[in-house]
This record gives sequence, structure tokens and C-alpha cells, in this order.
Amino acid sequence: MTETLFSPLTIGKLELPGRIFKTATSETRGSEDGFVTDELLDFYAPIAWAGTPLIITGNLYISVQGKSTYRMCGIDNDDKIPGLTRWTELAHQYGSRIFAQINHCGRQMNPDVIGVKEALAPSAVRDKAMLTKPRAMTLNEIEEVIEDHVAAVVRAQKAGFDGVQIHMAHGYLLSEFLTPQTNRRKDQYGGSLENRMRLPLEVLRAVRKRVGPDYPVIAKLNGADLLLQGKGLDTDELVQVAQALQAEGLDGIEISCGHYESGFPMICGRFDGFLEAQVAEGAGKYLPAPMRMAAKLGAKALAKRANKAWPTREGFNGDFSRQFKAALDIPVICVGGFHTREAMEQAINSGVCDAVSIARAMIADPFLVQHLREGVEGPQCDFCNGCIARAGGSPVDCYNDKLRPARQAMLKEAGFDRM
Repeated sequence: MTETLFSPLTIGKLELPGRIFKTATSETRGSEDGFVTDELLDFYAPIAWAGTPLIITGNLYISVQGKSTYRMCGIDNDDKIPGLTRWTELAHQYGSRIFAQINHCGRQMNPDVIGVKEALAPSAVRDKAMLTKPRAMTLNEIEEVIEDHVAAVVRAQKAGFDGVQIHMAHGYLLSEFLTPQTNRRKDQYGGSLENRMRLPLEVLRAVRKRVGPDYPVIAKLNGADLLLQGKGLDTDELVQVAQALQAEGLDGIEISCGHYESGFPMICGRFDGFLEAQVAEGAGKYLPAPMRMAAKLGAKALAKRANKAWPTREGFNGDFSRQFKAALDIPVICVGGFHTREAMEQAINSGVCDAVSIARAMIADPFLVQHLREGVEGPQCDFCNGCIARAGGSPVDCYNDKLRPARQAMLKEAGFDRM
């Protein structure tokens, strides 16, 4: 029954004892200046204790300019290494492997909240979700971004991370360079797909040159941009990007979808109360008052539309992932609503992917991997998206009142009652 999910998988030269991974999610549990805290480690301890084969951290900013949300952890300076080392030691204590997800958020941020002068992006195109108008990056700033990625990977190595994931999805900076809607440059970094993928390839090439061929490096990439307006990338183009990354030494790829401007295709589920929670407790509470009021007034109508457009379903990125799997030799990881053994096994056995990655179901049940291994049913996520709604403003947690009592009792019984 568990042979598929717990068969080994090799990423680069790292062998993992299973194919169920914890994907990255916004934690909002770091210190305000980006250091690892006990509160952050408390969230990860039960996930590691459950024997999760691979944990991918929430995105770690490679520079303060690339920080996207309040209480986000950083990997931008050597003074972060001791705290990051505590994180890796926690995972290794229980036999889990852990990758650092490194990221520059580009224009998807609120400069006033982060404390920077302005957002940077490939081109000065306003973000319709955040309403942030970025400044187009200079060539010198592009070089600095490459150097910041390399320095971040070196720090990850020093801190004991088993590998890194470079974030190239979800409309963050490297994703912005790939997408025509956000990249309107006229120089060598804009125009053709070959030019638009130049920066992601240069980042990977520089990282490989510094850390060598043996350190595991994977990427997170959209299966499709799914923009509501403007020219986004389709799957065929993104497969070409993945093939170019593979040729430069990428060890694996995780497939997701969407930008902030795409609506909610990356978090299919239920959206009743989502916007209300976002502006009251999530990153939306830092928006200007008129935007918060508009969100509240339109919340019910938007929830109705979102429930219809992006309903709950398992493996919702599978159609994209299957195309990457057919075109690549490196392992392909699929994220998107997985929570049952049957759906996970079906995805792997049918050629959709080599492994599945999970966020919300693992927030609801931090012992999910152990429960799958033992055939035990734990708290079942119903994809209310309460956890996502509060990201960037409140600590990552399960905010579903129906699930929380059983979840908290389970954690307390196992000695994890500080969560």
C-alpha cells in the first residue's frame, strides 16, 4: 500500500526515503528582522518528527530589497547562519532532509511595509494585485541579484541545508523576467523567450559554478502563468525553460502555477471569508485603508466567483506536471491540493510526477507522512484557505475551528503543545 509513496527518489546525488514532500509556504514566524525564532521551529518540529522525507522552507529573502512580507526569514547575511543552522539540525534530528527556498519577490511587495524605497522589477509595470508600481532594474542591479542568489546558496550550505530551491514561479522576480506581461525590456534580458530566460539561467549557472555539481539545486516553476489579463507564459514555453535549466545542471523541478495577478489558481479551494481574513489578519492589513474597505465590500461577491473558478480538487497542477515529466530527465514534483494516498499514488504511478508536495494538508495534519505510512487518518484539511488568507500578517497555522481541537489534542499528546 505504501510502496509508491515511500520508495526512494534521488535528487542529484541525494537519496530521499519517500516521495511526499512539504512544499514552501509563507510562515510569518521569523523575527521582524528576518532571523529564525523558536516559534518558527515549533511549526516545523512535528513535520520533521513525522518523518517527512523532504521539507522545503518558506521563501527566504536573498536581500532586504527582495523581501515580500512581514516576519519573513532571510538568508541575506552571514549573521543569519546560526539560526538557519538550528533549523537544519531540527530537521536532521528526526531524519528529514531540508532544502532552503531562496527568493527575490520583485514587484510583489509593499515597499512601505518592508522599509525600502521602491520595488524593483524587469520593467515598470504596475502590479494589479498589490498596486505596487516598480522601477525597472539596471544592468548593475541584475548583476547584484545574481550575486545575491549565489551568496544565499553558500549560506545555505554552511547552515547545513541538504539543497536549495530557487524560486522562479508565482510572479516573483525571476518569474517576472520570464513573463512577457512583466518583462518589456529592450535589452538582452527582454523580448524573445531566449532573452527572457537569460537571468534565471545566469543565476543557476553562477550557483553551479560556486557550489559545484554535487550540491542539490532544484527550482520552482509555473506550469502556466494563467494571468487574468496580459500575456503570460503557456506550458509549452515553460517546458522549454525547464529543459534549458536541466541543461545547466538543475537537479529537479517543482511545478505550480500563477502570479498574484492570476487570482487564486495556485490555491484552489474555498474562499468564503478569505478576503475578510486577509485584510483583518493577513498581509492585507497593511494595505491602504481605501483598498481594505474595497476588499471588504466586494468580499462576498469575489468569494462566490472564486469558489466557482477555483474549486477544491486534488492534484490540480497535474495536467501541467505531466508535460514536464514527459520532457525532462530530472525528477518532477507536483504541488496542488494533495491530501489522500489514492490521489498521490495515482499521480506518481500514472506519470504525472515523481513526487508530490503538500502545504495545507500538512498544516492541518503535521503528522500526515506518518499517518500515510501507518494507514491512520489524522485531521483532514478541507481547504478552507484560512491559513493562506492570514499569510504575511499572522503566524502560519490551521485556523479552521472544526479541525483545530483534534489537531491540538494530537500535537499535545505527542509533546508538541507549544504550536
